[in-house]
Amino acid sequence: MARRTRPIMPVMVSDCTDPYQPIEAELKLTRHCLEVLIRHGFPLLVVTKSDLVVRDADILASGRAVVSLTITTLDRELARRLEPGAPSPSRRLRAVERLSELGLPTTVRIDPILPGLNDEPTGLRELVDAVADAGARQITSSTFKPVRGTFELIRGADEGLYEILRPAYSTPGARWVGGYLYLPAKRRYEILRAVRELAVSRGLEFAVCREGFPDLNTTICDGTAYLRRDLTSFL
Repeated sequence: MARRTRPIMPVMVSDCTDPYQPIEAELKLTRHCLEVLIRHGFPLLVVTKSDLVVRDADILASGRAVVSLTITTLDRELARRLEPGAPSPSRRLRAVERLSELGLPTTVRIDPILPGLNDEPTGLRELVDAVADAGARQITSSTFKPVRGTFELIRGADEGLYEILRPAYSTPGARWVGGYLYLPAKRRYEILRAVRELAVSRGLEFAVCREGFPDLNTTICDGTAYLRRDLTSFL
């Protein structure tokens, strides 16, 4: 199969779930997959919330790879509520720093931005500054887009988060697009433009995903620009 596949387009690890679940520390299944993909010449985009990715820096550095780490907030308690079980923000920042020191292109996803929770200007500035100081090259950002049933799940898990989030998506201008509930366009644009200004002020590239605001982008959103010779080709 590998002989019949042209290793041009990048493989995203992973698009549906984090490739560094806690059990990966023991099983090393992701590490094995990375080894195989690199061996056959595939460029890789690794997307994770885990600092365990640093363990595999030796493999990633042997091929073409970009690592994108998600950090939604520096507030440890808020991060615990939003991302139970994920490594702390400080651990993820150290991972960005270590990967950058090793020469691996690293981007950070401030994603999702949740109105009333992690969209406060001071907190965003502190996060962008920390990301820049850690050596990231790019910030990609998007607003929270719940699907049907999401708010009931949130309510069952954390009533406080529900009470903050739900009203923001009940305002005029909020609308369903492709099965996702979007904040009003004006509010989304204001939030994301603020993050862009912070990123650009620190010399970082910036992009949004699935927002419909291409004017905010200085590069493509997924981070694969660092795998390309130009923005049109992976050859």
